[in-house]
Amino acid sequence: MRYNVRGQQMEVTKAIRDYIEKKLGRLEKYFVTPPDTDVNVTISVVRDQHVVEVTIPLPGVVLRAEERSSDMYASIDLVVDKLERQIRKHKTKINRKSRQTGLAKGPLKEDVPAAGAVNGAEASDEDEYELVRVKRFELKPMDVQEAILQMNLLGHSFFVFENADTNQVNVVYRRADGRYGLIETAH
Repeated sequence: MRYNVRGQQMEVTKAIRDYIEKKLGRLEKYFVTPPDTDVNVTISVVRDQHVVEVTIPLPGVVLRAEERSSDMYASIDLVVDKLERQIRKHKTKINRKSRQTGLAKGPLKEDVPAAGAVNGAEASDEDEYELVRVKRFELKPMDVQEAILQMNLLGHSFFVFENADTNQVNVVYRRADGRYGLIETAH
């Protein structure tokens, strides 16, 4: 893996770069052969929070994680832990798919113990998703500004609506930086 580490409006010191490469290097143990890919790492400080974003494009899946904390090294540790959980979660699915298509092995090792495993048994809190509620509602045509207002009035972090200008289903959401984003559907 090749590491592209860049800082947004901050300098990437040799110590931070070395720490990132050492920690992300731990992920190579999950692969049959180390992937020949570029690992993109962006570090920044936003409102006294040290933010680390990592993107690892792999064949068939893109691993992406973002973490923030009051310490840069803690953020790096947290983001690597999150990536490890993603890899463990995807390895069974990817290897099963590889076997079904007739390939001998998938790109991920099957027998790597989890970092938090106890006697070889891993906590399965991420293996299944439990759906606890279903909501149905009628979409009302409105513009983006009205949708943001409705979202804020409800106290939610996102709001689904029918865009009056395009007649398409859109989602407005509150970003981590406090500003707003819009998701448009593509047909």
